Amino acid sequence: MQVGLQIPDFTWPGGPARLGADLAAVARTADDAGFEFISVMDHFFQIPVVGPADREMLEAYTTLAYLAGHTSRAKLVTLVTGAIYRHPGVLAKIVTTLDVLSGGRAWLGIGAAWNEEESRGLGIPFPPVAERFERLEETLQICLQMWRGDESPYRGTHYELDRPLNSPQALSKPHPPIMIGGGGERKTLRFVARYAQACNLFPGPNLARKLEVLRVHCDAENRVYDEIRKTCYFIFDVGPNGEKANEMIDSLGRLAAMGFDAAIGAVANVWELTPLEIIGGQVIPEVADL
Repeated sequence: MQVGLQIPDFTWPGGPARLGADLAAVARTADDAGFEFISVMDHFFQIPVVGPADREMLEAYTTLAYLAGHTSRAKLVTLVTGAIYRHPGVLAKIVTTLDVLSGGRAWLGIGAAWNEEESRGLGIPFPPVAERFERLEETLQICLQMWRGDESPYRGTHYELDRPLNSPQALSKPHPPIMIGGGGERKTLRFVARYAQACNLFPGPNLARKLEVLRVHCDAENRVYDEIRKTCYFIFDVGPNGEKANEMIDSLGRLAAMGFDAAIGAVANVWELTPLEIIGGQVIPEVADL
């Protein structure tokens, strides 16, 4: 079982003036502690489950590029990119650039997007859900075409690319891994089986059923179910002095027993750094062989 850090909130005690230095320290500490992933959300406004819309929020790929310069081993991923926020050809270039400059550590985390408030607020077209999924699938097709070096024109329902050139190519082979976020059983998990190397699900009583649905889609797509890495969102709270570490290890063990390969999520009071060090010292070694 691998452990990944997501940073969903940038309203930290030091304020914006200290945010760059504090974020770099968090990234270095997580990297040294053995976190497999460092991720951020792809939002422009803060989301309601975290706080008011006007709390500090950094653009995802600018932030990941900054983090790439302060880390050396952790995979870098958005959890997850909103497919409608960037043109697919530009997104492929962005992820490729991150992969090249980080030494082959970029992943493409992606989903259909859901936050209408921030889209309307910033003037980003927000089509109905069916079209968002159509655009997600075309985005996946375009990224994969560009990563395999196919420069032939792409003609989709929503996107047309005359020459999808991608130079330089990504260092990750055969391409940066694709992680699709969400548990929708008709489309999202079908797209995982068809296009992705990993999925990300939210915790809940139906997790086991979601995995079974994914298995059915894999059978339909002639995809080996075990090839797909299963990740689950997770809140890491070890307590001020690590008193909750064993409880966390037990929870991660239950996820591993269900078939999950990684847990990725927020760490309480992450800017203090000590929680990351405790997780690195007491949790990651205990769950590594689960």
